[in-house]
Amino acid sequence: MTSDQSLYGQSLYDVAADEGITGELLEELAGVKAVFSENPDYIRLLSEPSIPKKERLELVDKAFSGEIHPYLLNFLKILLENGLLRSFSSCVSVFRSNYNRDNGIAEATVTSAVELSAEEKTELLNKLEALSGKKVLLKNVVDSSVLGGIRVELDGRLYDGTVSGRLADIRKKISQVVV
Repeated sequence: MTSDQSLYGQSLYDVAADEGITGELLEELAGVKAVFSENPDYIRLLSEPSIPKKERLELVDKAFSGEIHPYLLNFLKILLENGLLRSFSSCVSVFRSNYNRDNGIAEATVTSAVELSAEEKTELLNKLEALSGKKVLLKNVVDSSVLGGIRVELDGRLYDGTVSGRLADIRKKISQVVV
């Protein structure tokens, strides 16, 4: 992540925090990010240098004016004017990271060979919240290559209880044995 993305994402968060609207903007950021993800050609159009900047700014106004908070609309225009609109997703990540930190939230990604049941998710969520002391947002990723067990990424730490992880550990130990 470049310093521009960090600076812009942090600046938007600071303004939102001062105004007490971080939760509202976080939801709207997610919505705009979804629009951009679903319509990648729109980002390309807004980033096209052959289209005058004024026209591109008008396109943003037509698409989002009255739909999102004026701060977020202005933020999009600033990114567009500075040629950083393609960095929007990274700015959202910086904003979300600050929001999570300030609200005692941790995001966890759980990778398993099969989708976890609702009961398993609840049990795991309770254990992760007890471990981290934070409210945990759980995302379950299904990856058959783990073979069995689960791998959890939480607060920058990796807890690997997968069969494939155990096999990799065994391979590493075997390769370290001097004959």
